[in-house]
Amino acid sequence: MARRSSSSSSGAWRYLNPAYYLKRPKRLALLFFVFVAATFAFWDRQSLVSEYESEISRLEDDINRLHDQLRKAGVHLDENPVVSNRNSRKDLVEIDPVNNERREKVKEAMLHAWNSYVKYAWGMDELQPQSKNGINSFGGLGATLVDSLDTLYIMGLKDEFEKARDWVAESLDFDKDYDASVFETTIRVVGGLLSAYDLSGDKVFLEKAKDITDRLLPAWDTTSGIPYNRINLAHGRAHNPGWTNGDSILADSGTEQLEFIALSQRTGDPKYQQKAENVITQLQKIYPSDGLLPIYINPHSGTASYSTITFGAMGDSFYEYLLKVWVQGNKTEHVKHYRQMWETSMEGLLSLTKKTTPSNYYYICEKNGGSLSDKMDELACFAPGMLALGASGYGPEKSEQIMNLAKELARTCYNFYQTTPTKLAGENYFFHTGQDMSVGTSWNILRPETVESLMYLWRLTGNKTYQDWGWDIFQAFEKNSRIESGYVGLRDVNTGEKDNMMQSFFLAETLKYLYLLFSPPSVISFDEWVFNTEAHPLRIVPVNDNKGIGTPVRPFGRKQGKPE
Repeated sequence: MARRSSSSSSGAWRYLNPAYYLKRPKRLALLFFVFVAATFAFWDRQSLVSEYESEISRLEDDINRLHDQLRKAGVHLDENPVVSNRNSRKDLVEIDPVNNERREKVKEAMLHAWNSYVKYAWGMDELQPQSKNGINSFGGLGATLVDSLDTLYIMGLKDEFEKARDWVAESLDFDKDYDASVFETTIRVVGGLLSAYDLSGDKVFLEKAKDITDRLLPAWDTTSGIPYNRINLAHGRAHNPGWTNGDSILADSGTEQLEFIALSQRTGDPKYQQKAENVITQLQKIYPSDGLLPIYINPHSGTASYSTITFGAMGDSFYEYLLKVWVQGNKTEHVKHYRQMWETSMEGLLSLTKKTTPSNYYYICEKNGGSLSDKMDELACFAPGMLALGASGYGPEKSEQIMNLAKELARTCYNFYQTTPTKLAGENYFFHTGQDMSVGTSWNILRPETVESLMYLWRLTGNKTYQDWGWDIFQAFEKNSRIESGYVGLRDVNTGEKDNMMQSFFLAETLKYLYLLFSPPSVISFDEWVFNTEAHPLRIVPVNDNKGIGTPVRPFGRKQGKPE
């Protein structure tokens, strides 16, 4: 036995002797093959480990950001979410299966809306789902396609995004003999292109954004610098619509600052920012003590015309952008006057606020001269989100007051939906003593403002009630608005009669805000992004730092309109 053991041992050692292989070339080749295969396997494993560790690091960053946001919202965790013992991570990052399921349902809805548009209205502005054809509501600028770019990207729909990107690069042409709305073109097309650029880093979007904005610029060539609201894209002739008696509209003139400032930051050309900010300079000269401007402004004199004061149609987004330019500007001294104007206007908003009996629904009145009208547009339901976003800029007592008002108004807006037979909101509501609320104009055109505010309030309070409310609204859209060939609005929220239009903002805003409502707050974080009024996120550029512009982002896997 000893001899056999010895013989076996010496036999094994011979395989370590190079001479053994030099006499046997086939075995040498085999050994070399095994060595190469093992080497490749080792480095492939190392690559996978590296990718795994990189993903873990990214998730740790997301967890830390979420931890910070929870602290800001008053929720304090007992430990640092990223701890030294990596095995305990699973206890700290709990996957919410309800939110996951809801988010996937919203993503599927986006795919249904998008695929219907692709099938029946590709390249056109909007889809008419019932008649299964497209319509050019905005001059043939591919409004739905451009409006959808960032939603596709954020939802991780890569193939759909790339197909849309190619259309933008090859087919999007702005040389059209068409009188375009400066406002709608800015928020949908300029905003959509800039957001797609900020998310993907693809310069084709920036080049197209610059092209269309250059065509809009002559609208600002007025005596006061207050822009005309319509312009011919081919010839540069600007004017106001006849029904305004020559006046410019407040929201239409004061809702380009985010996009134009962003474009100047990304191109290095200050002319866009200068044009847009000059409007605010002019409005400061006539700014009233209550911060409430009428909806009509004379573009020649720069003075306000006698007209309605409202946080609904034609007023809304002017006030929104006062706050958001302050956010976009890193809340620095340079943009302090925006915040000051906004706070003044919020005092005005408080003066317009009433509550109903018997249910104590808070609502925002409209003002005509010295009298208040007990009417509120669904469009004004952006206000709860705006108030929640701006609350943290106040001292503690005022901040609580503003946040409480945001919560109360959100409750009212949610009940705009819950009090109709279809559970979808009408276009506006009237309030009467002892009767709470009643639908005025009874159509629903898939508007986003309420779910927008629910998304802000959920992120800023951590209260999951807002997610549940949003889910209720989504289910009502699924039940009443979804058809085989897309989504439609309702001509009447009481009867459920359908219209024939899938508004582009349904894909740009309504579905995006619903998706984000069920996503972690680190997905398009408020610390890094600011949303334009069409829900297009624009990256906040750190002070004296443009390096973040155009850096691709890893995807997380309101406007005028009428029923047709």
